[in-house]
Amino acid sequence: MKEAQLDDALIAAHAADDADALITLYTRAADGAQDEDRACFYLTHAMVFALEAGDARAQTLRARLVSCGREIAQSGVDMP
Repeated sequence: MKEAQLDDALIAAHAADDADALITLYTRAADGAQDEDRACFYLTHAMVFALEAGDARAQTLRARLVSCGREIAQSGVDMP
């Protein structure tokens, strides 16, 4: 998906309040980001929407942020 298409899809997902699509699209944006800062920006958004939705993908997204040094790994923290 090209960047303009991804932007359009994100706008539509926000308008529809579609948490599943937002998690998927922000993750896809992170996967295609040209640098770590941008990737982590998108991963943070994906994780927040996953946490709000109680989506199990929050664990994987958080792990990715931890591996980038953007989130602190804490034992005993429950994630969906």
